[in-house]
Amino acid sequence: MKLERLRRVIVGLVLVCCISAGAQDKGNWRAASTTAKSTTGDVALFDEKLAINFSTFTIAPIRSLDQGEVSAVFDVDSSAGGTGSLYRLNIPATKKFLHKNSLCGSEDTQWMVTYVSGRSLQVAFFSGEKQPVFTLEAISNSTDLCGTFAYVR
Repeated sequence: MKLERLRRVIVGLVLVCCISAGAQDKGNWRAASTTAKSTTGDVALFDEKLAINFSTFTIAPIRSLDQGEVSAVFDVDSSAGGTGSLYRLNIPATKKFLHKNSLCGSEDTQWMVTYVSGRSLQVAFFSGEKQPVFTLEAISNSTDLCGTFAYVR
């Protein structure tokens, strides 16, 4: 009887860990890269919101990305681990952040990709109505990739 109870506890803990692993990009992040420090400053991700420089925007999770797709966007080793996610959002081109910078120049920001590995977060923003294609060739020829930003906890 005690062995069965122990098994249930272990299974429950594993499930809790798996659920929380999918939400690793949630929380507060400090700007780490030059582009993040000069454009967005610190950011915060919540279930349905993105906060940049005291402004919040609604986000909708679209899907998880596989390691090959993450590698195409962020130039990370495909065996490095971590989790990548695609989000839909709408940040108007007229919205200015730090130093009067916008995310996508004169284009509205329509897509956000996140990649979490350990205590670091990388974010890429895309313009364009169509969902971005995440291959090396497509990303290197993309006119919709607005920029990539790095953050830490």
